[in-house]
Amino acid sequence: MLLALFTLSGCQSATTEGAFFHDYLVNPFSFLIHEIGTFLDGNFGLAIIVITLLIRLILFPFMLKTYKNQQEMKGKMALIKPEMTHIQKKIKEAKDKDIQKKLQQEMMMLYQKHGVNPLNMGCLPLLIQTPILIGLYYAIRSSSEIASHSFLWFNLGQPDYIMAIIAGLVYLAQARVSLMNIPEEQQAQMKIMSYLSPIMIFIFSFNAPAALPLYWTVGGAFLILQTMIGKTLYHQQPSLEKQESH
Repeated sequence: MLLALFTLSGCQSATTEGAFFHDYLVNPFSFLIHEIGTFLDGNFGLAIIVITLLIRLILFPFMLKTYKNQQEMKGKMALIKPEMTHIQKKIKEAKDKDIQKKLQQEMMMLYQKHGVNPLNMGCLPLLIQTPILIGLYYAIRSSSEIASHSFLWFNLGQPDYIMAIIAGLVYLAQARVSLMNIPEEQQAQMKIMSYLSPIMIFIFSFNAPAALPLYWTVGGAFLILQTMIGKTLYHQQPSLEKQESH
């Protein structure tokens, strides 16, 4: 989500270079918004909710697999941490480059022995979802139909401070849920990045059309559910379970 926010903050209107992105991601979502909104008798707020949930549901299995891979990798890293720390200490103390190379090879052998690949953290689904969510963002932002309709108490095309606060609070809750069941020493490292997302969501939402914080609120609520399901299914890291069973 943070990657998408940084990308959005630096994006400009469609140019020749961005024509491909606009034609193949933004326009299809614009068409989808129009069709679903029309089907729902002009309720474009509900159309945003439906489309956001559909996209999140499609991405859900991939994100769950990513979470599983991350937990498995964390379990393996925890299992080899004592040996890894010992080798890292020897590398720092070694003066000879040949000895350092041998120790680095020893580290790689340790990784291979336990099936550890630090790069295999399941980042592909995250990379796939980013352009999709950005495409939906711009489709919502550029829709003249959305801008001229109201939903619940607010106008979708005008800023709404209540929706901005709700969106920020939802992502704050999502940040807290993401830190559950994580060791305190790791939480300290993750807190800054975790809480940066709700702050940016609130800042963006404050001056944005209310359709955008509505979109972020629905997406954030789904992320909370997704994170809780992931933590419930993969709470105990598999590698640590195997260690305890021996």
